[in-house]
Order: sequence, then structure tokens, then C-alpha cells
Amino acid sequence: MDPTVWLISLQDLDDDARAIQLGAVAELELGPGQERFVGDPLRMVLAGLAEDSRRPYVMECRGRAVGVLTLQAGAARLAGWPDDDSAWLLRGFLIDRREQGKGLGPRGAAAAVAAAEKLSARHGTGEAGVVLSVNESNPAGLSAYRRAGFEDRGQYLGGPAGPQRIMFRGFDRSAAP
Repeated sequence: MDPTVWLISLQDLDDDARAIQLGAVAELELGPGQERFVGDPLRMVLAGLAEDSRRPYVMECRGRAVGVLTLQAGAARLAGWPDDDSAWLLRGFLIDRREQGKGLGPRGAAAAVAAAEKLSARHGTGEAGVVLSVNESNPAGLSAYRRAGFEDRGQYLGGPAGPQRIMFRGFDRSAAP
């Protein structure tokens, strides 16, 4: 049986619980060459906590932090999307190098879509799904997002590390209550 990935919203924790999670984030490690595609995990989540439009999460599996991600409202154009508000932006997605290759990336990305759908429903904001950009030189990232149900929507040339693929996964409205 595949292990479950849980998303822990750092914004929803009290100060003590948040400090524990931030300590775990500080222990996450990038794999060789990944610094081209993603930043320092602790800096990314701290930036997310400092900005109202961002919702940083810690990914947990089997009771330990295995990665981070951030959902951002009103910023989809940063991934080459035609507007800012019709999709959540998934950014700063990282799986600890020691946990890579175990299928956690696709499960974490799918969990991010589910979390974004809940946020949209809770706040009545109307996003239709989640968009991200992934570097064309990142085959593991491209594969993980495809396995999570994201569809390639074309090339974006605005990335700092070279050409990106715009990927989108819509919400499953048929599953809504």
C-alpha cells in the first residue's frame, strides 16, 4: 500500500506547533542540481508566511516532514497562465532528496489540488484548478506532475532557469457535495 501524504498548513498552527514544523523544514535537503529549480525550503515557507496571498504547507508521510509546497491566490500569471485569478499557483514544491523516487511527488501534488479546491470552496473565490510551471530540464518534476493529473498547457519563457512547461489540473467539480 502506498503511504499517504498529509499537508500541514503552517498558517493554521499555533506558534509552538509552527516552530516544530519549521524545524523539520530546516532539515529538508535538496538533491544535486535542484537549486536550479527550487529555493531553500525554510526560506520559501517563511516567505509564504509573510504574504497574505500564500499558503505554505509541510508535506508529511509516516509522521515526518518529507517536503514543502505553497499555494498562492491571485498569482497564476507567474506560471505563464493568462490571468491571475482563475487558478491557484502551486509554487516552491520540493520533496526531500532522501524521500525522492518513492512516489511522494505525485501524491503531494494531488493533495495540493485537493487543498486548493477546499480553499476555493471555503472562501468562494471561484478558481477552477491549480497551475504551475516546471522547468523543461526537470524530467522528474514533469513526470510527477503528469502522474498527479496535471496537463501540459504549453511553454512559458519567463522562468529564471530557462523554458518552463505550464501545467494545469482542474478541480473535480463532479465530486463536490
